[in-house]
Amino acid sequence: MKFRVLFLFVLALSVMSCKTKKDDKTDAKSGETRKWDGTLIYPKETHFKSIKQITFGGDNAEAYWSFDDKQIIFQSNNKKWGVECDQMFIMNADETFKDKKPPMVSTGLGRTTCSYFLPNGNIIYSSTHEGGHKCPDAPLRKNGKYIWPIYNTYDIYVANPQGEVIQKLTNEKGYDAEPTVSPKGDKIVFTSTRSGDIELYTMNIDGTDVKQITNQLGYDGGAFFSPDGTKIIFRSSRPKTDAEIKEYKDLLKEGLVQPTEMELYICNADGSDLKQLTHLGNANWSPFFHPSGKKILFSSNFENDGGWPFDLYMIDIDGKNLEKITHGGSFNAFPVFSNDGKKLIFSSNRNNGGGHDTNLFIAEWQD
Repeated sequence: MKFRVLFLFVLALSVMSCKTKKDDKTDAKSGETRKWDGTLIYPKETHFKSIKQITFGGDNAEAYWSFDDKQIIFQSNNKKWGVECDQMFIMNADETFKDKKPPMVSTGLGRTTCSYFLPNGNIIYSSTHEGGHKCPDAPLRKNGKYIWPIYNTYDIYVANPQGEVIQKLTNEKGYDAEPTVSPKGDKIVFTSTRSGDIELYTMNIDGTDVKQITNQLGYDGGAFFSPDGTKIIFRSSRPKTDAEIKEYKDLLKEGLVQPTEMELYICNADGSDLKQLTHLGNANWSPFFHPSGKKILFSSNFENDGGWPFDLYMIDIDGKNLEKITHGGSFNAFPVFSNDGKKLIFSSNRNNGGGHDTNLFIAEWQD
C-alpha cells in the first residue's frame, strides 16, 4: 500500500473502532494489540514454515526486496531513528534492527512513501521534499469519516544506494506516487492525478513513454505487476451513486480521498481486460502476486464489522478459492514475496508487547 497514508489510516481505524469479535485479541477502544505469549506464528498460519521479526519499534511498512533478494528497502517513522515522519531505510535481508539504526536512503526532508528497487541496485521512491522540508500534515478524519491526504507535492525520484538523488522521474502538476517496478525490470506503474482524477499510469524505468492505463472515476492505486510482467493488480475505491460521486469529487478538490470501501481489480499491463477481482466489502488492499502468478495475497477487514483486525488472504486471479492466511486478531498487511518465491515479508502488530508498534516480519513460505 503501499501508500503510507493508507497505513496511517489503518492505525487510526484501529483506534476508533468500537466493535470487535469476542475471540479477537484486540482492545477496540485503545487500538492496542493484547500481548501474545506464544510463538510468532499464530495457530492456523500453516503457510508459514518459520518467521523472523526484523524491526522492533515504530511503524515499519511497505518493505520490498532487491532484484537479487539480498537487500530490503522500507519506510519507517521510528522516532528513535531521528525522523518525524516516514523516511526510507535500507538493510540486508539477513539483518535485524533492534538496537541500531539502518542506513536512511531518503533525504530526511518532507514525507516519503513507496520505495522500490531498480534492477541496477538504485532505488525509486515518492517524496514531498521539494514542496517543503517539514512533514506535511496528515489529516485522517473529516466530518467524522476517515480520509487520506493526496499531497500534490509528491513526485517520484531515483536515488543511488547511498541515498543521493540522481533523477526526478515525474514533473507533472499534482500527485505522483506509489511506484512499483515490473519483475522484468523494464516498466514502472504509478498513481497520478495529472488527468484530474486518481488514475494508474505506466512508464519506462527512465521516466519515458508515460501511458494512462485506467480511466474510470475513483481512486486507483497500490498497483503491482505479475511475476511475468503481463498483468497488474491494484486496489480501487470507485463511487457509484450520485451522492458518492459528489462526495468523492468534493474531497478530491481538497486533496483528500475516503478509503473505507476498496476492492481489488486486475488487468493486463496496458490496462486492457479490466476485471473486478474481489466483491467482499470494507477495505481490501495491499495486493501482491503469488510467485505462481495465479493467486493474489492481500490485506482485508471484510470479516470484521468494527474495521479491525486486518488479516492477509489469498485468492485465485479468477476470484475463486478465497483463503485466510493470518490469524490472531492483529494488523497484518503489505505482503511481498521475494523474487525467488521462498520468503514473504509483511507488516504486523504481532509481538509488540500490547502497544501500537507495527514491525516487519519475514516468513518462510510453504504452499
